[in-house]
Amino acid sequence: MTLLAQARVTLQTAQAPFRFDVEDDGQRLTCDFTVLDSLACALSHFELSTAALATKTPDDLKRLGEKLSARLTYLLEPINPIEFDAEQCVVQLRSNPPDRDEDRTSYYELVAKRGGSLSLCRYVKTPGNVRETVPMHLTREVFFRLVGDFSAAAA
Repeated sequence: MTLLAQARVTLQTAQAPFRFDVEDDGQRLTCDFTVLDSLACALSHFELSTAALATKTPDDLKRLGEKLSARLTYLLEPINPIEFDAEQCVVQLRSNPPDRDEDRTSYYELVAKRGGSLSLCRYVKTPGNVRETVPMHLTREVFFRLVGDFSAAAA
C-alpha cells in the first residue's frame, strides 16, 4: 500500500496525539500529530526518509529544492530555496515572504539532505528570542498532498 493510501486509511480512525510511521517501496514517512479532527490536523514533525536521496549529487539536490518550491504552492506562504551547502549536500527552503506581525515571524522550513531525508517544520521567532518549532496546521487534503508530493519528489 502506498504512503498516501496508508495515510488515508490511518487518519480515518486515528486519534491525536499519535505518531504516524509508515513505509512503502523504500520510503519511510514519519509525522507527529498533535491535533486531528474531521477537517484538519496539526503536525509538529513531517519527515520522509529514503535511500534514493543518498546518492544524489549536489546539483540533483538543488534541482529537488527547486522542484519542491514549484510544487508546494498550497502552503500558507510560498517556499523558496534560501541556502545550498554543496559540501554538506543540503538544501534549505523557507517561506518567502514569511508571515509577520508586530511581535513574531512564522515560517516553514524544508530541509533536503543527501543522507536521505526531506523534512518540513513550522517555526516562530519573536524579537530577541531564538526560534521555536510550532505545529503546522493543515487541512487533511493539504496533508495528503504533502505526502504525495514528498513521495514523488524523493523517488
